[in-house]
Amino acid sequence: MSAAPAPIRVLLADDEGLVRSGFKVLLDLEDDITVVGEATTGAEAVERARALRPDIVLMDIRMPKLDGIQATAQIAQTRGLEQVRVLILTTYDTDEHVFDALEAGAAGFLLKDAGPAELLHAIRVIVAGQALLAPRITRRLIGQFTARRRATQIAEERLAVLTEREREVLALVGRGLNNDEIGKELFLSPATARTHVSHAMTKLGARDRAQLVVIAYQTGLVSR
Repeated sequence: MSAAPAPIRVLLADDEGLVRSGFKVLLDLEDDITVVGEATTGAEAVERARALRPDIVLMDIRMPKLDGIQATAQIAQTRGLEQVRVLILTTYDTDEHVFDALEAGAAGFLLKDAGPAELLHAIRVIVAGQALLAPRITRRLIGQFTARRRATQIAEERLAVLTEREREVLALVGRGLNNDEIGKELFLSPATARTHVSHAMTKLGARDRAQLVVIAYQTGLVSR
């Protein structure tokens, strides 16, 4: 009999004790998820991520000393934490927060009032390597905010490193499709779709699929 897979290791980063306690109770009920630590400030979240190497950090966007977006950026830029994913949790769903969080390196964005099932799904999806946006936080908002950031738009030349097929795949990632859906859209096997996604990430220097979503909008491959 093969051994059961190791549980998903979660770091809770929120300055509200009741929120952390609620999340911990919920997550501890799951056989495949375990809470390995807690943080009450953004700076502590970065420090604990370095020490504990969790699979995912549930990060409040409004944190003292260092906000959640800055803390996410520091985690994403820290050598050795390349496999740590950050799920931003907030009561705010403005377009600027969405874009800034993804640009900083977050793999997903979920509102705090999401139900337990939605939160558990988000954790599992992100750890499996997918990007996640809450249903109410639409890709149209990302597109609109990106359009207002013309000064920082990635130059078209950056896409020149991609093959035509990789561009097509990048556009579909930007629309939120997973590997199975990309395969069906382009008449490819899921494995081939995954290979194209991996090549695009490597060529564009993207940390994960969420950053591919950002690039797809910044370069105009997806506009809404």
